[in-house]
Amino acid sequence: QVQLVESGGGLVQAGGSLRLSCAASGRTISSYPMAWFRQVSGKDREFVAFISGSGSNTDYGDSVKGRFTISRDNARNTGSLQMNSLKPEDTAVYYCSAGPRSVVRNPSYAYWGQGTQVTVSS
Repeated sequence: QVQLVESGGGLVQAGGSLRLSCAASGRTISSYPMAWFRQVSGKDREFVAFISGSGSNTDYGDSVKGRFTISRDNARNTGSLQMNSLKPEDTAVYYCSAGPRSVVRNPSYAYWGQGTQVTVSS
């Protein structure tokens, strides 16, 4: 079983930056694709970013492309999401996910973290 724990969320002003981290335990996830999603209360979970197991392939949601960067450190069994030029509409709970199937934008990953709140003030 894989456990994922996100950290790094918080309150930031518009235009600022935050870096989210996702620490995996239970087994190595170096072969697993990872993705970040976000969710606002009452709305569907939204795809944010994807990275393949090797890190060679990435994909981003249109609303974050050019501002967010996904990365991973397989030696440390961690993933990260660097968020720059944050906007109030980026406010949400951010979830890290991973799993053996490469579902990219589909929120059907096998493993999920508990989420971390990101709040961007205007």
